[in-house]
Amino acid sequence: MQHQSPLGTPRLLPWSSQDGKPCYLIGDGVGYVSRTADNVESVQLGMAAELLDHAADMLDDRGVTAAQLRYVVARMAEALRDVHRIAESRGERLVALRLGAEG
Repeated sequence: MQHQSPLGTPRLLPWSSQDGKPCYLIGDGVGYVSRTADNVESVQLGMAAELLDHAADMLDDRGVTAAQLRYVVARMAEALRDVHRIAESRGERLVALRLGAEG
């Protein structure tokens, strides 16, 4: 799924630099890096959905240990960070598209 951006609108990418800083791409949303970012976002969203199913199963299992729950909560925090970043990136691009359409 391609998420085009108006030319010149920075896109928050679904990964960070080596020192943890956000990475941005300026372009029209149709190049190689944009397609790679779309693919990474798709994988991240899929993994988050699978993790939600796994967590639901664990909550139904009375035999789950505290260590297992801590582990799944840690993975859920990672997935939530990824999903939040995707939502932030897409929201910024939606605003830019709306402003571009109005102007």
